[in-house]
Parts: sequence; C-alpha cells; structure tokens
Amino acid sequence: MIKVVAKFFPKEKKIDRVIELARELVEKTVLEEGCIKYEMYQDEKDPKVLLMLEEWESIEFLNSHMSSEHFTRIVPQLSAYMDKEPEISVCKKVL
Repeated sequence: MIKVVAKFFPKEKKIDRVIELARELVEKTVLEEGCIKYEMYQDEKDPKVLLMLEEWESIEFLNSHMSSEHFTRIVPQLSAYMDKEPEISVCKKVL
C-alpha cells in the first residue's frame, strides 16, 4: 500500500479556484483502478494550506494515475495558482 501526502500553498485569492479544479481531479481519480482514497483537506490553523491525502494499492497504480488525462490536464492548471511549489511525500508502510 502507498500513501501520498501532497501539501499545496495556493495564493490566498485563488483558494476557491484551486478547490474547484481539485474537485474534478478527486471525482475522476476515485474511479481509477487501485485508488483506495483520494481526498483534499484544508488546514484548520492556516486555510492557505491544502492537503491532498491519497491511498493507493501499489506504486504502479499511482504511476498510472500520474499519467492519466485528468491528472496531466488539471495539475498544471493548479500550479498556476500556487505561491510556492507543493511538498509531496510518497510513503510506504513499514509497521
């Protein structure tokens, strides 16, 4: 099992647009083979921080997702609304 934590830092005035774009990404991704969870959260202390929490059956399914039409179309659009680069951690379970 693979977990991904992607931390995004949208421009303050673009948070709603980022969430709107992410909605389509989530809706299409949860239908993909191998996707267990794909959810976006907003930090309670700092609403300018958004987290995409993902769970995949394997790294192969994650890699397939990253080459999907919706990912390759939407992620570049999201990047245009960021204050800085996202922090992304791809994790495997050890215990």
